Order: sequence, then C-alpha cells, then structure tokens
Amino acid sequence: MQNKNLKIFIIAGEVSGDVLGGRIMSEIKDAEFIGIGGENMQAAGLQSLFPMSDLSVMGIVEVLAHAKTLTRRIKQTVDAIITEMPDVVVSIDAPGFAKSVIKQVRKHPDGKKLIDAGLRFQHVVAPQVWAWRSGRAKKYARIFDKLYAFFDFEVPYFTKYGLNTVAVGHPIADGIIGKYKSQNKDAEKIITLVPGSRMSEVKRLLPLMRDVIDMLYRNGYMGYRFVIPVVETTVDYVQKEIEKWPVKPELIPAKDRYDLYARTYLAIVASGTVTAELAMLHIPTIVVYKMNPITMWIGRRIINVKWVSLVNILLKHMVYPEFLGGAATAENVVNAVQQLTIPSVREKMITELKTADDLWRRPDGNACKLIADGIQK
Repeated sequence: MQNKNLKIFIIAGEVSGDVLGGRIMSEIKDAEFIGIGGENMQAAGLQSLFPMSDLSVMGIVEVLAHAKTLTRRIKQTVDAIITEMPDVVVSIDAPGFAKSVIKQVRKHPDGKKLIDAGLRFQHVVAPQVWAWRSGRAKKYARIFDKLYAFFDFEVPYFTKYGLNTVAVGHPIADGIIGKYKSQNKDAEKIITLVPGSRMSEVKRLLPLMRDVIDMLYRNGYMGYRFVIPVVETTVDYVQKEIEKWPVKPELIPAKDRYDLYARTYLAIVASGTVTAELAMLHIPTIVVYKMNPITMWIGRRIINVKWVSLVNILLKHMVYPEFLGGAATAENVVNAVQQLTIPSVREKMITELKTADDLWRRPDGNACKLIADGIQK
C-alpha cells in the first residue's frame, strides 16, 4: 500500500501508549491520523475524539466503576471507525478496550464491508498472556490481523494460533539506552517519585510517598531532593495534594523525565513502563503498587509470574525490590532506600541492570520504525 493518502485510525489508552503512538506517527509521512491519544500523539498531528484519560483505568473493580463511561466511549470509537473508513486500525496497549472496539466493528454490517475492502487491525504491545491465562492468545488471534511484540519470547504464544506476530524490541530502548550521559548522582541526591499515570494509581500511591518522605526526614535524610514528574491527566490533583505535605517535592512535566532520571540517585515508582525506563538508564529503583483489595486478591490467584517489573522478569530474578498490596508500606520502602544508599548494594544493582541492555533491543532496527513500516505494508 502506498504511503500517500493512507488513513490510520490510532488508539492509545494511557500515557505510555501515547508516547509510543507519537513516536510511531512521526515515522509515518503523508498519512492522515484519526483516533484517541494524549499530548504526544496530538503534537504529532492527531485530533483526539475524546480525552484519553477516559480509558486510563486499570483493575477489575476500577473498570466496573467506570463501565458506563467505557461503554459510551467504545460505541463512539466504533461509530468513528465506521464513519471515517480508515485503511488500518492501530491500537496501542489497552488490549481490553481495543478488543471490545474491534469485535463490534467486525460484527457491524458496515464494518464487514470495510474489512472486505481491506481494513486491517494491528495491535502494538503484546498482551501479557505469558503472565496469566495464556489461552487468551487464541482470542486475540481472532481479533487482530497483526501484532507487534517487544520480545522474542512473547511471539510463540500468539503464532501458535495463527496470529502474525513480529518482535521489534522495546521502543523506549532506542531512545534512551546509551543516549543519556551518566551524571554525578551523589551531588544532588535526587529521589524521584512516580506515583503512576492513571488517576486511580496516583490516589493510592501519593499517600504512601508522602509517608516515605516524612519517615526519611525523621531518619536524618535531610539532604535529599524529592521530585515528581507529572502527566497532564493528574498534574492538578498532585499539585493540590502536595500543598498539604510538610515536605513538598518539586514537580516537573513528564516530558522532561529522562533528564531527571539521568540525575536521579534512586527512584520509588509505581509498577509500569517507568520501571523499564529506569532499568534502561541503570537507576536504582524501588517498585510499589496498590490496587483495590478485591483486584489484588483475584490477581494473586491468576498471575503466573513471580515479579511485576519487566527487568526482573527478563533477568529471571529480583533486581528491583517490589512491594505490592499490603507490603507497600512506608517502613518497607524506607528500609529499601537505606539499603540502596550503601555503595556496594547500589553498584551491584547497577551492574545487573547493565546486563539487560541487549535484551531490550533488536539488532535489526529501530522499534518504532519497524512498527511504522509494518503498518504501511
């Protein structure tokens, strides 16, 4: 298919997908983009149908609480695809939303006509079927025409059901591994706090991070700076909340986070894409996460992996300490911080993070360009 006049309906459901979507869009010239995204995709030329934050919900109980909004947005997205008649629908992560939309398009009489005329459905970021219910891969094979996975080990889960799956490497790695010079992190002693990008995450983790800062100060960590990179969807809430804190961290825009990470002494972050970013930059990090207790209870019974941080999964042992659910307490986090101020402990973690560098990337090209090339074929 020729690049000129290519119409692409592109969907991202959260900040990490929006960053990736913006980079993929920048690799595709002379195409028309319609869909859903945030500030990065909008900067690349997308006019979003509705605020991306409406889709930024994670967890069984949390999704149920937002069911009415999600149902309305699914219908709105299906109607837009039928009306706009794109050449390809590209969904980025948020597989639950993407699956619901595409299933309805496939059943719609006008959707069937579009498919007969050549409409394709491609998905970026392989659903983590290797972590729980691997049989879900069969369902995705019925929905998508092509899947872009980050890692080779993910491919067989989907190809066994006939889904065209390509490993492209982790897109973030192309932009940051080896491109941010090591700084004297001992000089500023910055502790970076990332409470997540979804409002539900931020509301659960900000109180923990406030307690961690207070406890560190009481334990004599007076010379440390605390910084939070904030996204557009949560910045107002975070700003309002930290006004009440005895020790107020500095806020910076999320777009400047890599420069911050390069100067970070250690980080305390929500489980998610940020843990991969920090691992690629070799930053000592502590991972925390809290969810609705019911969601956590269900999750512990169906998830098949020992860790949630991708670097731990790739290296098959715990490099980043993880405190999830009830273990995510200020006492546990502060104890881990104290360990990571010991030079030998820090150096051991940094050395282990460096061993993962070759696992993040593929030797045959830039991940976003590989995805963009695949979309245009």
